[in-house]
Amino acid sequence: MEKKITYWLSEIGGDSFAQDFSFPVTLIAVALIAWLAYELFRRVVSPFIIYAADKTSTKWDDDLLTEDVLRAFSQMMPAIVVAWLLPKMFVSHELLYVWIKKFTLFYIVWACVNFVNKVIGAVFGAFDKRNLERIHSLKGTFQMVKLIVIGIGIIVGSGILFDRSPIAILTAFGASAAVLMLVFKDTILGLVAGVQLTANKMLQKGDWIICQKAGANGEVIDISLTTVKVRNWDNSVITIPPYNLISDSFQNYQPMRASGGRRVSRYVYIDVNSVRFLNESELRALREENLIIEEIAEGEKIVNLGLFRRHMENWLRNRKDIVLKRGRTMFVMVRQLQSTPQGIPLELYFFTNKTDWAQYEEIQSDIFDYVYAVIGKFGLCIYQAPSGLDLMFSRNQTR
Repeated sequence: MEKKITYWLSEIGGDSFAQDFSFPVTLIAVALIAWLAYELFRRVVSPFIIYAADKTSTKWDDDLLTEDVLRAFSQMMPAIVVAWLLPKMFVSHELLYVWIKKFTLFYIVWACVNFVNKVIGAVFGAFDKRNLERIHSLKGTFQMVKLIVIGIGIIVGSGILFDRSPIAILTAFGASAAVLMLVFKDTILGLVAGVQLTANKMLQKGDWIICQKAGANGEVIDISLTTVKVRNWDNSVITIPPYNLISDSFQNYQPMRASGGRRVSRYVYIDVNSVRFLNESELRALREENLIIEEIAEGEKIVNLGLFRRHMENWLRNRKDIVLKRGRTMFVMVRQLQSTPQGIPLELYFFTNKTDWAQYEEIQSDIFDYVYAVIGKFGLCIYQAPSGLDLMFSRNQTR
């Protein structure tokens, strides 16, 4: 190509003119051809590919053949054209030929790395668009693949610039691996922890987690190889290194949400002095209000605490918002625990079928509103530490 340009220039202006201007004209011609190849692909071929992808019935090609992906591919066109023309030009400039060849090959490697990373990003976007990324938490995996591609590009590019084989470059990196591990220890730990979190499905985007040490109590909004972002329920966002979640414990409420039942385990402290036998008139009053469902033999002595405990268990089982026995974990129970100086703890243990926080709290509050309102009908009193008014009233009574 350079010889043809020199010949044309000599025909126009003579041999002296050809020698002075053959090299710059050759450079301009190559640059013009490379630019035309880029513009042709970007402005003609790329729109046609996008148009053809839109006409197909499947949506995956629309997500993969995006403008960013095709633009990254079009950036390889100039280097491919230059690499194709190199053997035919600069035959009289050997040193320049070597350096242009190195630069061209290095540019091709960079363009290939950029193109592959754009494809990986498009695949991740397709998964995220279909909500498939939340199932497997693939963002960290995609980031790891990108890092691997970039690492391969650095090794190949370094080999091109320094005229060394990739194996020699890897050997050089291996010799400095110990130093690199010390310098980038935290980054490496974060990368490994991020892979563990995503590969073992310990954490997914949208999970509700509590990490006391990090001060996190909210929903995971982003998972990457080096950070986990949690939006707390006060709408603040906290960033946690993945290594902290691996080395320390955290609580994930997502399995609870998926199970369809959320546990309630609360205590009511019964005043010991209020536990007694019920007489016939009290039993009759409770029966009239449908607070007794069991058959009681005439003359049988019934303890008010036991009767209240059985009533509450039956009442809970008849509520539509309470999960009845499901497997080994979800069941309804009202039990008495070891007595304390504050009274007898009566535990209500059950699961609501609403796992959202607001609905869960509303159901729980309604149930204990009923407990506080009905417990007096059984002749029971809830223990409450005496206040100043109680002491004043007691003092006045003794006068």
